[in-house]
Amino acid sequence: MVCPSMPSNVVRSRFSVALSVWRALFLREANARLATERGAWLWLLLEPAIHIGFLMLLFGVVRHVLIPGMASSLFILVGILGFFLVRNVAGRGAEAIKANAALFAYRQVRPVDAVLVRAALEGLLYGLVFVVLLAACGLAGVDVWPRDPLQVLLAAALLWLLGVGLALSLATLGTLVPELGRIVSLFFAPLYFISAVMYPIASVPRPARDWLLLNPILHGLEAMRGGFFPAYRGQAYASLSYLLAWSLGSVLFGLALQRRFATRLVAQ
Repeated sequence: MVCPSMPSNVVRSRFSVALSVWRALFLREANARLATERGAWLWLLLEPAIHIGFLMLLFGVVRHVLIPGMASSLFILVGILGFFLVRNVAGRGAEAIKANAALFAYRQVRPVDAVLVRAALEGLLYGLVFVVLLAACGLAGVDVWPRDPLQVLLAAALLWLLGVGLALSLATLGTLVPELGRIVSLFFAPLYFISAVMYPIASVPRPARDWLLLNPILHGLEAMRGGFFPAYRGQAYASLSYLLAWSLGSVLFGLALQRRFATRLVAQ
């Protein structure tokens, strides 16, 4: 008995083709991220854990003064993982076009697909890392349940979206101007210190605080902390609307760059 085959004249919709491309790229990226790199899963957990341990050791005494009644480990954990989410989505997403250049010979695969899929994978991985490290803190006796889970999820989603926008822009500009990638990697180092990763923004004096609040990442981190600690003073300075504006603006700008230079990105 001969099984009927799909007619050769069946035309798939653009959405169906896009889903197939994204699924294939996601599996390829996941395998490259977790299977080909030795100890990739371990490093995903160790990198933020090492930062948390170091900052707790360095600022342990100060934390009890600045955030009385709050678990310093959870305070630092939220700051580090929130910042790493933006940094890794932007940084690894920016490299997606170069890493998948050979696939652009297939007209169904576009540079923007590679960036979006890699950003989605990084967001999923850091979501899992967040859950694992929260569970570890919970086993250590820390109350890790957020008082406002929706606010935590919304702030994290907007930080991820900001990372996506940066990835789209940097992937395009970095492919056209290779030297830009080195400059951006240097830029994330000072950004770590001005994003309130290891201190509450309420502890910063007024003139400097106003300048720091121009940084949209800081708003996301403070909003996430406000979701965990209802009495957290830094929440008063956080604006999710400001973060949303930056996130949507960066995504639209990145998509515009991808569309404008689509031909050159494939030809690189």
